Amino acid sequence: MKKIGILFGKENTFPGAFVDRVNSKKAKGIVAEPVSIDVLEQGEATEYAVIIDRISQDVPYYRAYLKNAALNGAAVLNNPFWWSADEKFFNNCLATKIGVPVPNTVLLPSFDRPDDTSEMSFRNLKYPTDWDRIFDYIKFPAYMKPFAGGGWKNVYKVSDASDLWRKHSETGQLVMMLQEEIVFDHYFRCYYLAGDRVHIMPYEPRNPHHLRYVVDNPTKDAKLLATVRDYTIRLCRALGYDFNTVEFAVRDGVPIAIDFCNPAPDADVNSVGQTNFDWIVENAAEMAIEKAKGHKAGGMNLTWGTFISDVFSSKSKPKAG
Repeated sequence: MKKIGILFGKENTFPGAFVDRVNSKKAKGIVAEPVSIDVLEQGEATEYAVIIDRISQDVPYYRAYLKNAALNGAAVLNNPFWWSADEKFFNNCLATKIGVPVPNTVLLPSFDRPDDTSEMSFRNLKYPTDWDRIFDYIKFPAYMKPFAGGGWKNVYKVSDASDLWRKHSETGQLVMMLQEEIVFDHYFRCYYLAGDRVHIMPYEPRNPHHLRYVVDNPTKDAKLLATVRDYTIRLCRALGYDFNTVEFAVRDGVPIAIDFCNPAPDADVNSVGQTNFDWIVENAAEMAIEKAKGHKAGGMNLTWGTFISDVFSSKSKPKAG
């Protein structure tokens, strides 16, 4: 019997619906349940062939549990090793290499020095910063957000240089990105699941949270939607995420990737709506069953981004001649 487990925290609607949907399909030799953890011994395998991770970003103990599970052959979705290393600024850098448009973005040193550092720790950092170059590149208004954050925490809209410096002084030791504002004609939030399953959802981030998926007159432009789908797949394959959401702001017909580091995306029926909820439950169940069927006991069953796997595969190829 191969077990599919889901590891979750406060969310109530998706985990139970996911377990029920997997079990309703009665796949031979496969059963789903909430993950149960007792004593965690180093190097010991878990009882799960597949684990869907919805909470380890908030619970370091769970992240350690998942790394041990993956080392012992569990297919953990998403890859806990990559998730530990990932951050938004790198994702933007990667997008520029794979042909996906992103906003102009720069990284700012933290306003407060990290603990146990001094001026001597920053001798490699040029001073003063060339702010004119930054302002010419980003322009105002702009957005400032943590380079490794999420959930719209510590996000600031800044109107000019004085506003930027005042708000930056509130960020403490956080390392922030400064990003151009994209004035958009359309906005999309896209679920991505392994197997190139993509669900494009018209989205209005300026609405109250419970109304963001309520959009009047969503676009039917087939070419635009095909480009959004293509960019979603490119990004998630490059990053190696099995379960993610990607957000696009469309400016002058061009979809610009705004946020694509959401490996535990909102799947609550009360916010995403019944239609989107039904899609994610059904397709997450199908994905998990496929992963369980393809699971190799004792092997490494993780997904790695193509930007990593391509490097190693090229090094393993024999040189011509």
